[in-house]
Amino acid sequence: MENNAAMRTWLDAFNLNHPLVIAGPCSAETEEQVLKIAHELKDSDVSVFRAGIWKPRTRPGGFEGVGAIGLKWLQRAKAETGLLLAVEVANANHVQLALEHDVDVLWIGARTTVNPFAVQEIADALKDTDKIVLVKNPVNPDLALWLGGVERLYNANIKKLGVIHRGFSTYEKTKYRNNPEWQLPIELQSKFPDLPLICDPSHITGKRDMILEVSQQALDLNYDGLIIETHIDPDNAWSDAAQQVTPSALKQIFKDLRIRKITDEADEYNQKLEGLRTQIDEIDSKLLNILGKRMKIADSIGALKKERNVAVLQNKRWNEILGKMVLEGEERGLSEEFILKMFKAIHQESIAHQEKIINS
Repeated sequence: MENNAAMRTWLDAFNLNHPLVIAGPCSAETEEQVLKIAHELKDSDVSVFRAGIWKPRTRPGGFEGVGAIGLKWLQRAKAETGLLLAVEVANANHVQLALEHDVDVLWIGARTTVNPFAVQEIADALKDTDKIVLVKNPVNPDLALWLGGVERLYNANIKKLGVIHRGFSTYEKTKYRNNPEWQLPIELQSKFPDLPLICDPSHITGKRDMILEVSQQALDLNYDGLIIETHIDPDNAWSDAAQQVTPSALKQIFKDLRIRKITDEADEYNQKLEGLRTQIDEIDSKLLNILGKRMKIADSIGALKKERNVAVLQNKRWNEILGKMVLEGEERGLSEEFILKMFKAIHQESIAHQEKIINS
């Protein structure tokens, strides 16, 4: 699969002067709930109404969706509001039912994207469709697996494709429900700049009061749209209550979001930008030089440990370094999250250098 400007055709056809917005409840619960939310979202920036019909849960026993009956509720919502419809599909049966009920947008969820067999089954069921099909990132930060899902659909002659960034599971505790790992979607953008990229701040944050912050960050990174979970009574929602916003709160988010220009052609702006970028290039070169010197010291430590038959990993020393660097980083305006990621990467490289010396 190669990047092609035609990948954006379906998105351009919306002819919007704002990012594409897909919104609606995490789960369709009742016909009344579905219709009320849809009518609240009518005549707003929302173009596509979403609702979960089948809800795969981490453990059995929880609410797993109303099933196919909910598709009839969505059809009625579409007829009454004119909003397009979007649902998640996880197998060929879901696809068939969604197509029979004239769903416009089908997305593949994170738990399904991790399974190439399941994605292929969906691709086969959707072969040659003119529906819009979106692929959420897999639960683990694996860009190849994410793109592999898109490629399976592309090979099934599905033209209207896009991806949804919903964050990644991590064993580390962060402020997010699913860590965004922004570098992965940025890398995806660089490989396929014309493949529409949509952010799911609801699943990234898991908290309604962070939706605006993450939505703005996505738009600042040139995302094409947002998919946001919206409920008339979020606190009593049957699933993912904490991350859903009311329709009125969603409309306020639309007002508060700032749409950035891609660039500015003014000479003064470009001269200042070029000067600042030159400074960054010089500092980056110095950083690499310093890191190279650090790894030479790691080589010397490795040689000393080899001579004395000492283990490479020294947990006490590593924890002392990490705690010290977090404090010093905060004094320099650097987040704890960034410091931890950076020094863990440096430590891993240092360990690799020492192991190479010891095992040589």
